[in-house]
Amino acid sequence: MSSLLAAVSVVSAASQDLAHLAADPAPSGVPDVGGGSAPPGSEGLVTVLKWVAWTVTALCVAGIFGVAARMAVDHSRGGSREHVKGLGLVLGACVLVGSASGVVGALV
Repeated sequence: MSSLLAAVSVVSAASQDLAHLAADPAPSGVPDVGGGSAPPGSEGLVTVLKWVAWTVTALCVAGIFGVAARMAVDHSRGGSREHVKGLGLVLGACVLVGSASGVVGALV
């Protein structure tokens, strides 16, 4: 008999929860999640991201210098290699690095 009473009390509690959910209207709109605060210990992550951004920017500049050096060496040797593809890839990477913060800002 006590198990029957326990089952009835569980069903009663569940029906009250469902009645409460049915009475509340559905939330409208998208919640703004960008106004929160950073979790504790996130300063180290921000430092690492700044190091990565600085390193990638330096690599982009080095990539442009590398393509320019290959072009100069091939020109002095009389060669005519296609450097447009390499320069396009390096400049594409530079555009991605330069626009990364804007893209993330637009998504968040």
